[in-house]
Amino acid sequence: MDRAVKIPDATHPITVRPTGSRVTVRVGGVTVAESDSALSLAESSYPVVQYIPLGDVDQSLLRRTDSHTYCPYKGEASYYSVQTPDGATEADLIWTYEQPYDAVKEIAGHVAFYANRAEVAVG
Repeated sequence: MDRAVKIPDATHPITVRPTGSRVTVRVGGVTVAESDSALSLAESSYPVVQYIPLGDVDQSLLRRTDSHTYCPYKGEASYYSVQTPDGATEADLIWTYEQPYDAVKEIAGHVAFYANRAEVAVG
């Protein structure tokens, strides 16, 4: 199956920049990630998303899932669930573009969290 690939432009801009502040992510009161090396991805009219280096995420809490989605601007995303020490699981809470398209190549090796399901604090 051929997938459409779109290049960001004036009608659908995407920028990736260093966040410049500490980003902390908590799920159910548990700190899942802390990073001073996060990237802010601003895409069109969507809220800015924090992409955190995978190495700055507590790997013991991650469970890779079989879920995948596709973005014509960024590529194929794969997902992780977060399982907190109390056994609670947030399914497919984290996504990553392991081989992102060239327009957003900086986000390779980074993950993002659904901000409506995790507490993502900048600063």
